[in-house]
Amino acid sequence: MINRRLVGARVMRPDGWSDAPVTVVGDILCDDPAPEVDLTGYDILPGIIDAHGDGFERHMAPRRGALRERDAGMLAVAAELGSCGITTAVVAQFWSWEGGLRGPEFAREVFESVAIMRDSVAVDMRLQMRLETHYIDEFAAAEDAIDQYGIDYVVFNDHLPHDRLSQGRKPPRLTGQALKSRRNPEDYFRLLLDLHSRGAEVGPAVDALCARLRAKGVTLGSHDDHTAEDRALWRGRGAAVSEFPETLEAAQAARDAGEFTVLGAPNVVRGASHAGNASAQDLIAAGLCDALASDYHYPSPARAAWRCVELGLLDEPEAWALVSSGPARLLGLADRGRIKAGLRADLVIVERDSRRIAATLSGGQVAWMSGEVAQRFIA
Repeated sequence: MINRRLVGARVMRPDGWSDAPVTVVGDILCDDPAPEVDLTGYDILPGIIDAHGDGFERHMAPRRGALRERDAGMLAVAAELGSCGITTAVVAQFWSWEGGLRGPEFAREVFESVAIMRDSVAVDMRLQMRLETHYIDEFAAAEDAIDQYGIDYVVFNDHLPHDRLSQGRKPPRLTGQALKSRRNPEDYFRLLLDLHSRGAEVGPAVDALCARLRAKGVTLGSHDDHTAEDRALWRGRGAAVSEFPETLEAAQAARDAGEFTVLGAPNVVRGASHAGNASAQDLIAAGLCDALASDYHYPSPARAAWRCVELGLLDEPEAWALVSSGPARLLGLADRGRIKAGLRADLVIVERDSRRIAATLSGGQVAWMSGEVAQRFIA
């Protein structure tokens, strides 16, 4: 672990920029004396906390049906996370009837790989289960996996195309989706119809599962809330996180109730949702965002924070809070998200002029370091 006093840099403290040095001893920030590293020309910011990311899939299954590289793939994920300034990463994995990379078999591989690799990488890798609401026959197995792997964050999704299914019509792209899950398209269509037909069973099953998970201290969230009524339904189940709300109405309902809203950082970088939903930029401008998450692209949180500054939506500390202290509060991680003595030593060292990430320290360990800044540490 690093044992250094970082001097000469501009430091983003909870109350704004400061020139005061930052000392890292072991895995903690402190004010003790230590050998100095001159970081003149650099900025030091709190490590990024990514509350939802599934960019790991391309490392673990880089070619669908041809190659799966579980543990080595997860090591590559940790390296990419570090290079993007992410010091705490929530690995968001489906448990879904969709099968393939979203099915329980692959989910268990992901959970097992994170469990194996967690203590050998610098980045703090945590698990989120994305559970499909209509997959009620697999709820017991899902709950067993939650217990086995210590999963403390569960978000509920519903990806069934109910409008089409209620008319007995095949959804678009059904054949491609069936083949991805290694199912016959007709069998796949029958599966969708069966899941849709059991809608009356879903509410009671989800209610009971949420009650059990809350009793275990699991954080619950909903995904793609569209209306205030959607948010109220999940609020009643104890889900206090609204991930990627599709409308201003849903995001405002979460804010009015004092709940957390997670938006996609790629949406900010793009300037719009790729699915045609509410623009994250507009929701941020309205004060309706607590955390920006990588979603499917790990470089996006840092880029999105700076984009908020460039667009005049937020000042620099406010923007960076959306990828640091905001998600820390959402996840209940009081030991990180800010640069303050006594907290976990999670830091991102950034070239001031280019804003390029030069080094990432996670829990006092080097998760990423490249270029001229490395020479300053080893000189």
